[in-house]
Amino acid sequence: MTKTQTLPNPPQSYESISTFILSYPQQKIPRKTLQTAKLLVLDLIGVLAAATKLEAGLIARNHAVNHWAAGPSAPAARLLFDGRQTSLPGFSFAMATQLDNLDAHDGWQPSRGHAGAALLPALCAFAEGCEELSGQDALAAMVVGYEIAYRAAAALHSTVEDYHTSGAWNSLGCTAMGARLRGLDKTQLRHALGIAEYHSPRSQMMREIANPTMLHDGTGWGAPTGVYAVLVAEDGFKGAPAATIEFEDAAGAWSDLEKNWLTTQQYIKPYPICRWAHAPIDAALKLREEYSLTSDMIESVSIETFEYSAALSVDVPTTTSRAQYAIAWPVAAALARGCVGVDEVLETSFTDAELIALTQKTNTVVDAEIDASFPEHRLARVVITLNDGRILDSGITTASGGPDPQPTEEEVVKKYRDYAGSALAPARVQQIESAVLSLDKDNASFKDLMDLMVAQ
Repeated sequence: MTKTQTLPNPPQSYESISTFILSYPQQKIPRKTLQTAKLLVLDLIGVLAAATKLEAGLIARNHAVNHWAAGPSAPAARLLFDGRQTSLPGFSFAMATQLDNLDAHDGWQPSRGHAGAALLPALCAFAEGCEELSGQDALAAMVVGYEIAYRAAAALHSTVEDYHTSGAWNSLGCTAMGARLRGLDKTQLRHALGIAEYHSPRSQMMREIANPTMLHDGTGWGAPTGVYAVLVAEDGFKGAPAATIEFEDAAGAWSDLEKNWLTTQQYIKPYPICRWAHAPIDAALKLREEYSLTSDMIESVSIETFEYSAALSVDVPTTTSRAQYAIAWPVAAALARGCVGVDEVLETSFTDAELIALTQKTNTVVDAEIDASFPEHRLARVVITLNDGRILDSGITTASGGPDPQPTEEEVVKKYRDYAGSALAPARVQQIESAVLSLDKDNASFKDLMDLMVAQ
């Protein structure tokens, strides 16, 4: 466990970390990093739009409106693709819960989780509280959020035994962005980071894997915790030091800040499924295309993968949460339909006899070599036995979507169009796309983009 330290004053390392958070110049961020952040924002918006159809998103939006209203002197935020107003923490709860419940967003493999699903809602919440926010400043804030969140994740994973959800650490990225955008000083920032870490949901990921629900990856509470921490520290509330930033046993996670840009080392999920199932999906798609497979040719499917991946469900799902934390179901969809998209994780697909039959023919096996490569890699092998006795072996397959190679701009834009287009009119999809891809221009306004996303 992270050891307890008494820190009446911040360690020397805090000076450089706090300076990076509050005032690292946008002009010094590498162009490639800013371009990556722009594509990540586009991808996240597409997933958020598609997720408006999910019951979890509707519940979260209604709850935020009813129970997280802004006070008379507090900034309010308009819910995206909805228009109703809430407080800034309420906004981030609703939007992060909605986004988190369609598992198609970015991630950094060593973190075993996702930052963007919390960062975009927090950025949009704070943007609503700003009089103006340029596109370039918004991208810089996102980069700061990613760099802080993922290092907090690395520190947490290296100092505790339990495997916590992303909400345990992506909250600190939200706090960093908010402190930067709202002009906190270094003392206020220190308290805000400590408050966020102290209150963040250190929820057990594998409990949710075993019992998939709308809780998902903890991000629905990570984002508002990070936003709340900024606002309450701004009011003068004090917090204990953030262990994942200030304690000695976390120092290694921060040694390469400003030198090694983690923002550019992420994957972007091509499928709305837990990342642990992506390599099996890719392997199944490869075999389907290579051998022109149809469902009636298949006797059985064996997935050889790592231990966490094998813990995903092999049952026919009954909810979208169970579909997204499944492994047999998406592989069945890949083999039967040649795709795994939003439709394949919605309840309308759960009575498909072809998918049900293939799911019931699928099993998982933990492969020692593949397991040893996790979490640096997400690998799998799919072995299909056909009714005529032939055995088809995909070989060891790496999950697509990055980080090596990174998805191209064309691939990210296509995915955005597919996801956003499932919920929005074509003209609006194009307007939002143009606005996001122009965020790095000198005259771009993030507030204008917000207006496009709020408009009905």
